[in-house]
Amino acid sequence: MQPNVNDDNPLRQMVRTFGLIERVMQPYFSRFGISGSQWGVLRNLQRAEQSGQGDLRVSELSDRLLIRPPSVTGLIDRLERSKLVQRYASGEDSRVRHIRLTAAGRRLMDRILAQHEEQVKKVLAGLSAAEQAELYRLLLAWGNHLQRVLEQGPESLEWTSELRAQRALAGDREPKNVHQHAIKASV
Repeated sequence: MQPNVNDDNPLRQMVRTFGLIERVMQPYFSRFGISGSQWGVLRNLQRAEQSGQGDLRVSELSDRLLIRPPSVTGLIDRLERSKLVQRYASGEDSRVRHIRLTAAGRRLMDRILAQHEEQVKKVLAGLSAAEQAELYRLLLAWGNHLQRVLEQGPESLEWTSELRAQRALAGDREPKNVHQHAIKASV
């Protein structure tokens, strides 16, 4: 089915593009025996390890991946069955479960990361370097806006159209502090 070329709704196009990214990346991750969602868990655990944190709680993974804890638990269950992660009880509170990479999980991450940058380049190859920079700038600005909406509640959307009008009158394309708060990604 061809997309409606007359539909200029950027949110709809973003959702469609995200779906295409998932379809392109799925075979890539399948080569390593994991899904894109499992990649997100593994990558965040690896980053926690590299930063000296060592392991993460389910709630921390949920926050980083922007998905609900029960969904994270399902991902961890599958990764644990594959012996890529280990779950263990906290020393302070046995109700709290920590997750860390196993040696097999670290080896898999090394294999994936050896090729990952090239895969990302292939996915972004349809855009010039300038377009990639502009896409990044726009996504960062939009992500900052959405983060504020989450922090302030949905009623904060009411001021958005007024702010946009004020910025347009001032000739300002983005708030001055838009690059101060980056949203973490698992790419």
